[in-house]
Amino acid sequence: MNDRRNDDVKEAARQAALHYHEFPTPGKLEIRATKPMANGRDLSRAYSPGVAEACLEIQSEPSNAARYTTRGNLVGVVTNGTAVLGLGNIGALASKPVMEGKAVLFKKFANIDCFDIELDETDPVKLAEIVCALEPTFGAINLEDIKAPDCFIVERICRERMGIPVFHDDQHGTAIVVGAAAYNALHLTGRKFADIKIVSTGGGAAGIACLNMLLKLGVKRENVWLCDIHGLVHEGREVDMNPEKAAFAQDSELRTLDQVIEGADLFLGLSGPGVLTQDHVRKMAEDPIIFALANPTPEIMPDLVADIAPGAIVATGRSDYPNQVNNVLCFPFIFRGALDVGATEINDAMQIACVEGIAQLARATTSAETAAAYQGERLSFGREYLIPKPFDPRLMGVVATAVANAAMETGVATRPLEDVEAYKQRLDSSVFRSAMLMRPVFSAAKAASRRIVFAEGEDERVLRAALAVMEETTEVPILIGRPDVIARRCERYGLPIRPGTHFQVVNPEKDDRYREYWETYHRLMERRGVTPDVAKATLRTNTTAIAAIMVHRGEADSMVCGTFGQYLWHLNYVQQVLGRDGLKAGGALSLLIHDGGALFIADTQINPEPTPEQIAEAALGAARHARRFGISPKVALCSHSQFGTLNTSSGRRMRGALEILDSMALDFEYEGEMSVDAAMDPVLRERVFPHGRMNGPANILIFANSDAASAARNIMKTHAGALEVGPILMGLGNKAHIVTPSITTRGLLNVAAIAGTPVSHYS
Repeated sequence: MNDRRNDDVKEAARQAALHYHEFPTPGKLEIRATKPMANGRDLSRAYSPGVAEACLEIQSEPSNAARYTTRGNLVGVVTNGTAVLGLGNIGALASKPVMEGKAVLFKKFANIDCFDIELDETDPVKLAEIVCALEPTFGAINLEDIKAPDCFIVERICRERMGIPVFHDDQHGTAIVVGAAAYNALHLTGRKFADIKIVSTGGGAAGIACLNMLLKLGVKRENVWLCDIHGLVHEGREVDMNPEKAAFAQDSELRTLDQVIEGADLFLGLSGPGVLTQDHVRKMAEDPIIFALANPTPEIMPDLVADIAPGAIVATGRSDYPNQVNNVLCFPFIFRGALDVGATEINDAMQIACVEGIAQLARATTSAETAAAYQGERLSFGREYLIPKPFDPRLMGVVATAVANAAMETGVATRPLEDVEAYKQRLDSSVFRSAMLMRPVFSAAKAASRRIVFAEGEDERVLRAALAVMEETTEVPILIGRPDVIARRCERYGLPIRPGTHFQVVNPEKDDRYREYWETYHRLMERRGVTPDVAKATLRTNTTAIAAIMVHRGEADSMVCGTFGQYLWHLNYVQQVLGRDGLKAGGALSLLIHDGGALFIADTQINPEPTPEQIAEAALGAARHARRFGISPKVALCSHSQFGTLNTSSGRRMRGALEILDSMALDFEYEGEMSVDAAMDPVLRERVFPHGRMNGPANILIFANSDAASAARNIMKTHAGALEVGPILMGLGNKAHIVTPSITTRGLLNVAAIAGTPVSHYS
């Protein structure tokens, strides 16, 4: 049954991936105008005749291209499709989805714009000539998925001829992250680069680049033993050789991995599954360092290493084991730093600065945001935490700044920074201006394995969300609904999941626990006018009440309801059952993710005309949740009244809430009462209230009534194109979340991920 489930989930994942790429529009990228195009005046500046002024400025001074065009923030991701991921030589056209994906990562992690360019050219010299001709378009070139040894030729020619950074990520991105991991592994084991013996398998681009990086860090060439499919790379060998491999040829009579592994301190694998055996590990030095980086199956699985060498340090390319070597730790940020100083190349010093920045970040105290994102994992520096996690929000500021500094120190920066610390602060503040905000939440949900019960289990969106939950998290979905109806709808919608096989179903018409459920509900509600007959009817027909009882009884960890019906109707039953032991719904918080960043809005649902105490409670809860997403709270108490200008109800209540917050000695910024435009525009706020206590735009808006909060939320969704996460129900210990009927499948998945995060994340 498990094999069948795995096959079904894999097929569903395949179909979902195809659907993701095809809808709502094909592909993952689009081009958007960054300037207004509203009238003839705008057009005359964007094109003829106004555009001529920018052209002439660039003609007279080429560096002005970074001022008047996107070139200074534009990377070309270039491939010929000859070595794509684990797919091999699939050709330029078939590689396009991968290159689009790389461009998306650049945008999401470092706000770098990209064009993906797939070239149908297999001759490395001709390919290099084409890339060189692209220099006027781009501020940097990322070469990608070009087979070895062609990639060495292409990169060498491009670096010699071009005045912009050219970086083959398959080589150098992997090498930088491996270098950082090795740096820290040696520190932990008391070794030095100059003293260690390295055995490596795989003579491709990544493997050679990793070895060259280790040489730069101090490893002696005579201590490097490189093996490939033909055995040891040795002097005099002629089979499958190139200059890059030959540089590591050993003068030795040994020929096999089994022979050369004796006494090795570090194994570096970029080859294939099963290459390294337990017998090999036994022959290595005590407490060996093993980087088994083949994907998706490493050269040896970490548990097999642990059986033989409990003190070993192991890294893989997989996210489900500690010490994932992932290029995303490097490439967005090394390009960010290089572009921001107008670097003419990415030199050794910049790469080593990247290595040291990544390594030092792992050795620093873990940020609260990263700890929250990866709860359940040990994130203090040690054998299972050599390098930072990919979603550590500090990576941008630390790594890009280190790279920019190195570029300036080595004289390759054409636009040096005037204030390095201000630059780092600007990078740090930009990290969360994207939908990547949700990724740490999903990472936490993967580690938690919480049971989430969906009250409306027959709804198509819920069924699709349940499938997505199984694909993206380790949560256990439980659906309330009629099994035959759910099965028919899964079949109708083409979903390869079935009740009882892939997820648990609670049938409100017939469940063995029915008597226990209604008796539990009756005991909770018997002094609130609920008779046994009412309890029986409620627990036979009300799926929200059933879900709440399941959470109350410990049969589920959290519940999601509200895909149809009125929010407060659902809240009534949720509070009846779960609003106990000091828990009480304090407000509904919506997170809106838009192009300008993230904005929290409260209270959108629960308190129609909140009291000052309820407003203060909503502000405190919203601030806690903002920190869960790694955002420093800036709370604005919003009203038509502007710092005491009106004696209206909303103004009085907001002033009362401000007094309550003032009495608490809080450690976050807040201000009010003020209009929304003053909250979002610090220049306007400074003009009307020059002695305010909040700096910059607010990221949390607390409204004086739910009508205003809900309207702001809906305007952001429908007219600003914001992605909503939530509503997040505050005050009930993450035991329940009530969505709204407009929720999408993706929205349900986001809420399920929040529900799947342990309650300690919200404390």
